[in-house]
Amino acid sequence: MSGTSLDGIDVAIVEITGEGWNKKVKTLAHSTTPYPRAVREALLAVSNAGTHTAQIGMLGFLLPELYAKAVRGLCLKAKIPLHSLQLVGCHGQTILHIAEPVRFLGHRLRCTLQIGDGSVLAERLSVPVVSDFRPRDMAAGGQGAPLVPYADYLLLRHRKRGRVALNIGGIANLTAIPPSAPPSKVIAFDTGPGNMVMDQLVSLHTRGSRRYDRDGVIARKGRISRWLLRILLRDPFFRKQPPKSAGREEYGGEFVEHLVSTRLPMEDLIATAGALTASTIALGIRRHVMPVMPVHDLVISGGGIHNRFVLNLLASELPNVSIHSSAEFGVGAGAKEAIAFALLAHETWHGRPSNIPSATGASHLAVLGKISPGPPQGNRRAKSI
Repeated sequence: MSGTSLDGIDVAIVEITGEGWNKKVKTLAHSTTPYPRAVREALLAVSNAGTHTAQIGMLGFLLPELYAKAVRGLCLKAKIPLHSLQLVGCHGQTILHIAEPVRFLGHRLRCTLQIGDGSVLAERLSVPVVSDFRPRDMAAGGQGAPLVPYADYLLLRHRKRGRVALNIGGIANLTAIPPSAPPSKVIAFDTGPGNMVMDQLVSLHTRGSRRYDRDGVIARKGRISRWLLRILLRDPFFRKQPPKSAGREEYGGEFVEHLVSTRLPMEDLIATAGALTASTIALGIRRHVMPVMPVHDLVISGGGIHNRFVLNLLASELPNVSIHSSAEFGVGAGAKEAIAFALLAHETWHGRPSNIPSATGASHLAVLGKISPGPPQGNRRAKSI
């Protein structure tokens, strides 16, 4: 898994046993491998309009080389033989995601593009690969996101406690699971920017020497601009009813340029961006979740778990909710999305659907992704990554 924050490659090796919603998932190992700086800069460049087609194509073949290297490195570190892996789930790198239909050549279309060719990865690892998960949900009328709710429901549902699984990656997204609810009652959506805006500001502030504000140290030196925060919160996205999804198209370079144009001190902008993340998460929970279910637990994963500034703001916004790291539930905070796509790949391999229409807006359940076969001699089914 490599997310919109562009911070690197998350790998998780898991063992899946059982069937249906009673299946068990055991995490055997996980790691994060940062992108080389030149690769990250190239990915940022192709995430904007006007990119040269050849550059996208070359990155699509380069990324699986890096993914394969990350997988081999984790197998070596965890002493798991590479040949024991039976299936790989690869999300790829999102460089375009248009969730709402737009007019194009006389048609109303949604569009999503994740690069990182599954065939190259299958060839390098000699393991079948499931990739390109999002287009099938879009074809079924959904937004192609969020897809992690399948894993959230499987891993975190509870008979008596209402839980919200929150992932603070580049974009913040949540899955709300009512007590004893079937999958069709799950609520899931993107709340708005997660780390994306803060990370871009930190990179500008430090002239590229830092990629993110670890533990919110820089934000704590600044002051939240209340007038700017009020303006940012007027964004219609925050008032929109789910399902809804966002990406770099909304909160990328152009958005950050607008913030910088205010000429506020960079520490203040970083603090205000952190407040925007916390405020919109809390707003999403209060507006779209609490009216329909009790919220006992907020279970957080993603890079934002390391930003104490944002977590403290969240705690103050949601004083009656118990806040946890997903690690407390056996799901590493940095590994959850990689684990989720291992699960989605497992379901696809077995011909089973894994989108949740109440989360994505799809008209029906769908089997997600494309399969790139492994070696001709056949494959067994055991561990997935």
